[in-house]
Amino acid sequence: MATRSEVEMSDAEVDALLSRHETGVLSLARDETPYAIPISYGFDEESRNAFLRLVSTPDSEKREFLASDPQARIVVYEEGGEGDREEYASVVGVGTLYRVDLDELTPETIAQYGETQRPLFEIWADGKAELDIELYRFEPERLTGRTVVVDRDEE
Repeated sequence: MATRSEVEMSDAEVDALLSRHETGVLSLARDETPYAIPISYGFDEESRNAFLRLVSTPDSEKREFLASDPQARIVVYEEGGEGDREEYASVVGVGTLYRVDLDELTPETIAQYGETQRPLFEIWADGKAELDIELYRFEPERLTGRTVVVDRDEE
């Protein structure tokens, strides 16, 4: 028989999970059309903002969704556990994604983008000259998290 418990995370626990991870999913929507992309990010506990580097090509669908300052969600997830105990934690941030112009960068914000651990260029069919790297700041209106623990008793 398995028992399941669910606990809401405190702000400190949410910040800790976001700080120890570097990847998640960015979810956008336009009208009734959803769009989600894997991301790497840096997280600043003081401002509680996430900083993203997004790479796209001139004909990218991603650019259509990022054309304005859209409402967005960021989801970060982890799982663990030991033996018969499984633990799942997730954080959802709901807020606005802002494009950051290069002339707005300061040494402090440059450091935040440096926290994104993934390389600037993954494997792309197009050459680097065809790619645009845009910087974004995600300002959450709400950050919530929960932890689910499942204990499986072996009979």
